[in-house]
Amino acid sequence: MRKPAYINPLMLAVALAIGMLLGTVFNFNSKASGWWSPQEPSAKLLQLIDYIESDYVDAVTADSIVDLAVGRLLEQLDPHSAYISNDQYQAVAEDMRGDFVGVGINFYIYRDTIAVIRSMENSPAHTVGITSGDRILSANGRALFGVHADRDSVAQWIRGPITTTVDLKILRPSNDSIFEVSIAREHIPLPSVEGGHALTPGVGYIKINRFTETTGREFTQRLKLLAAEQTSTLILDLRDNPGGYVDSALEVLDHFLPSGTLLLTTKNKQGRIRNTYADQTGLFEQGAIYVLLNEQSASAAEIVAGALQDHDRALIVGRRSFGKGLVQREMGFGDGSAVRLTVARYYTPSGRSIQRPYGQDHQAYLDDFDARVARGEMQDASQIPQADSLMFTTAQGNKVYGGGGITPDIFAPLDIGMQEQTLRYLNRSGLMSYVVFDYLEKQRPAFQAINQKDFIEQYITAPELIDKFLEDSRLKEAGLSMKDQEASMASLLKIQMAEQLYGPDAALILLIGEDPMTALVLAHENNRK
Repeated sequence: MRKPAYINPLMLAVALAIGMLLGTVFNFNSKASGWWSPQEPSAKLLQLIDYIESDYVDAVTADSIVDLAVGRLLEQLDPHSAYISNDQYQAVAEDMRGDFVGVGINFYIYRDTIAVIRSMENSPAHTVGITSGDRILSANGRALFGVHADRDSVAQWIRGPITTTVDLKILRPSNDSIFEVSIAREHIPLPSVEGGHALTPGVGYIKINRFTETTGREFTQRLKLLAAEQTSTLILDLRDNPGGYVDSALEVLDHFLPSGTLLLTTKNKQGRIRNTYADQTGLFEQGAIYVLLNEQSASAAEIVAGALQDHDRALIVGRRSFGKGLVQREMGFGDGSAVRLTVARYYTPSGRSIQRPYGQDHQAYLDDFDARVARGEMQDASQIPQADSLMFTTAQGNKVYGGGGITPDIFAPLDIGMQEQTLRYLNRSGLMSYVVFDYLEKQRPAFQAINQKDFIEQYITAPELIDKFLEDSRLKEAGLSMKDQEASMASLLKIQMAEQLYGPDAALILLIGEDPMTALVLAHENNRK
């Protein structure tokens, strides 16, 4: 419905936000004088916004007032209701949709140029021959080096509408040549599922990084690969999975449980209950399942783990999950921004809510990791809080607990030594990957003749690469001895090299080979047999 001409756009945006949060219904055809009753608490906020816009001594951007007002309102609700500005929305939408429109390159801002890490397999960039180490100098005549080399420029000038073309000027340092290519933009997948290969005969592995629109389809494809290999045991890795679309999580669950099995219950503030059941014949309704969880596994990941645990369909391995049992619905404002508002709670099939308690200190709630370390639960499963009042039973009568995430059946402690944690931080920060790229700039010809299989099985991380990492990270300057961590450094650096040279699947194979939690599962599986 088109708004009347007399409504101030700023006031309208705030009104929509307040209406969404307070449940107020407005008649947009009424006159302005009847729009807000002076007795309504929300009228005070709108009047304040009007005063600021008309009379405040300094100029204030209308959008900034709206963003601040909406954000502050949501902060008073729960830790998971969130405002997404129009600047953020595109990236968030692409991540959840599972693809973007572009040419398909991974890149760094490297010494004032856009440096290609690698072209994605079968992408438009890969098809025209753009390769690792190439520099993108311009897009459609727009310079992308020097002061113009930033991530926003790449997104703005290389991406664009589907099937349109972008003309790129490329510098290839390996032979000191410059050439131009014209590339048609296409949908580039952002995979949410990795793996789909056997670790040992009969034991398969699949990792789900997040639940997007395409996760169900991706997972089915990977599961079919394992079914063709006569897989009888599946390791489902949900570590560091922050959640996503619940419907995609239910698609995954449907492969493991018979039709008619309760998967999930949701309940809103009106008390309306909705039960969801498995409704198809799955690809893996028989066979053993191990689900890997850690403290960063949340929401939809916990829905999958909770349902499988409640039906005694899987063993949960790892550490207690995050503990998010709230359901958000995305609602748009019409200007490209949106709010994700908590509209319900979800319950696992046994009836438990896994939502952790939260108060007004939302940051403390989100930063619960330090509290868990201090309590000792990262090293000792007996320190995981479990209230008898929140005890439920599984289909076979086993005890499970609500009120704070999914507790594992097989506990895997976390190595929380300072040196190990420092290495993990530097790896997550991207520094280790950047060091590897810098090293490969001078070594690429030496790796061109090495195939993925030989690299994984035979390559030993060069001592000079380890020294380069220690120098670039300034760990020695900080006085932190890493002598006991040389094996871990070598392993992590090799994993980063594998990803840059051969892609994420190669890196995953190496990562699993070094993973203590996967080793724990394989040992348990051998004992079971």
